[in-house]
Amino acid sequence: MIGEGLAALPVDEKFEPNEKLKETWKFSVDNPEAFWAEQAKQLDWFKSWDGVLEWENKKARWFNGGKLNASHNCVDRHVATWRKNKVAYIWEGEPGDKRVITYAELYREVNKFASVLKDLGVKKGTFVAMYMPMIPELPIAMLACARLGAPFTQVYSGFSVGALAERTRHTEAEVIVTADGVFRRGKVIDLKGVVDKAADQCPSVRKVVTVERTKHGVEMNPEKDIWYHDAIAGAKERYVAPMPVDASHILYVLYTSGTTAKPKGVQVCTGGYLTYTCSTLRWAFDVKEEDVWWCFADIGWVTGHSYIVFAPLALGLTNIMYEGAPDHPDPGRTWRMIEENEITKFYTSPTLLRLLMKYGDDIPAKSDLSSLEVLGTVGEPINPEVWRWYYKVIGKERCPISDTWWQTETGGFMISPAPGIQLAPLKAGSATFPMPGIDPVVVNENGDPVPMGVKGYLIIRKPWPGMLMTLYKDDERYLDYYWNRYPKAAGDRFYTGDYAVQDKDGYYWLLGRSDDVLKVAGHRIGTIELEDVLVSHPSVAEASVVGKADPIKMEVPVCCVVLKMGYEPLPELAEELKLHVRKVIGPVATPAAIHFVGNVPKTRSGKIMRRVIKAIVDGQELGDTTTLEDQAAVEEVKRVVEASRAGSI
Repeated sequence: MIGEGLAALPVDEKFEPNEKLKETWKFSVDNPEAFWAEQAKQLDWFKSWDGVLEWENKKARWFNGGKLNASHNCVDRHVATWRKNKVAYIWEGEPGDKRVITYAELYREVNKFASVLKDLGVKKGTFVAMYMPMIPELPIAMLACARLGAPFTQVYSGFSVGALAERTRHTEAEVIVTADGVFRRGKVIDLKGVVDKAADQCPSVRKVVTVERTKHGVEMNPEKDIWYHDAIAGAKERYVAPMPVDASHILYVLYTSGTTAKPKGVQVCTGGYLTYTCSTLRWAFDVKEEDVWWCFADIGWVTGHSYIVFAPLALGLTNIMYEGAPDHPDPGRTWRMIEENEITKFYTSPTLLRLLMKYGDDIPAKSDLSSLEVLGTVGEPINPEVWRWYYKVIGKERCPISDTWWQTETGGFMISPAPGIQLAPLKAGSATFPMPGIDPVVVNENGDPVPMGVKGYLIIRKPWPGMLMTLYKDDERYLDYYWNRYPKAAGDRFYTGDYAVQDKDGYYWLLGRSDDVLKVAGHRIGTIELEDVLVSHPSVAEASVVGKADPIKMEVPVCCVVLKMGYEPLPELAEELKLHVRKVIGPVATPAAIHFVGNVPKTRSGKIMRRVIKAIVDGQELGDTTTLEDQAAVEEVKRVVEASRAGSI
């Protein structure tokens, strides 16, 4: 399947980037300092930089000597223009309540909360932890922290007490900002109770500020707890001057991984990160002043940090924010929101698309999606079949799809179509070409480049402004994990941890995490490859593949499959799917088992928890499952797998 994708927009007969795209990329990698200096001019700087890049001991310091403030760039500079009355956020809660916030209103709220934090003793360098749902007070709190030069860490609101406590302790946060609860699939999920238990384990925490969202009744300790609305009403200052900080000043620390090992605190700088996220949003989505932008993600992850808060606000866009589940109270909600808000640029995950695709084409057909101009995906490689559905059913064969590859550590898009520069022909399932300034290569286990068409590990050969500065309080792990994988003679190479292939036309195909690669009888097969083949069958809406230990082949594929409406989970269909995989990839990839399930276990942000499925298949402990969207999905997989072992199905 790899490299055989669809030319969706055949502007050329050959699959080659157009001249402008090639020229822009070549100039950027040959002249990185001149290129990025020009890009940095899109921001407001209190003081210009002395040098563009300092590279020492695998650490990049961008725009040295320059001083700026992220909050100023996201709000202040807009309220000094006609944009003060432009809508910054259109927010919708799951129960249907709505708020419209202009840049002037956002500016006022950010200043008032900065005053509150200042009165609580927060200053430049003080860490603030956040455990917040998707409500406007979250970006307000982030911008208020940035205004004071106070680094923050936003912990995804589905994480457990232990996860929140660990991250809060590691940053030594003095204040936690949270909400009483959040609405999810018609239910109230308590957040304040989680924070209370976590704060008890964190000696550094002095105060907890709580937004009243669900009003379900929470315990408030008068010594530590403050209601957000009371604090805002009593704010002493209506204007807090934005603190000029060095370009390398920590903007935030965001923790990644942590399901099987100690979480990594990705430390992000201010100047390089803002420059990079703004540039990549313009390139990948061709955003314009009149656009209505919807990044359907959670701010608890880097996608929300970069493309719900900092880049779109710095560029002065109108943003959509949504609190709840994409298919609640019915699977048409997402498409109705696009129609009602006349959204022009839509960015979401393949997981969400597979969820909505399962309900059939009639649901989106009920909504007018003609406002859409560019579609995008994030979070994992998109199955070619899902890509085609997105392109045909949602985009009506007129919207290019920016399938973006990037990571928490990269800060912004790394490989993606670039309609904002010049659009090359697209292939269904390929992230296409690197963004300007990004120099990737696919290598083998020794770090040697492999020929086109050969799978390997994706690495990046040059620093870029959005990259992490280091791992917070752990320089040694930063160097070992990202930079010391290959011999020193190979030069500086950033290890991404992803498995990929570059096809004969130069297009990049991402095959998932390198630890998700199965070793079957000496052959390396990416789980994404197998999932793509399964989803290409007309009966399959979604698939998740894991490896199971085998005494002869080392590993064999085991598949959990969600069927489209109208198909029955019959043994004959399971055999048909095995033959389908065998035919497309080869006998070595034939699944050992096909398990039909109603849903696969996912996090509340929509990512498939393959490690949970693998634990069930291997008969191991599940580990932390507090981020699960639906525990019933886990129980179903358990039941089906155990029944299969017993020979009852």
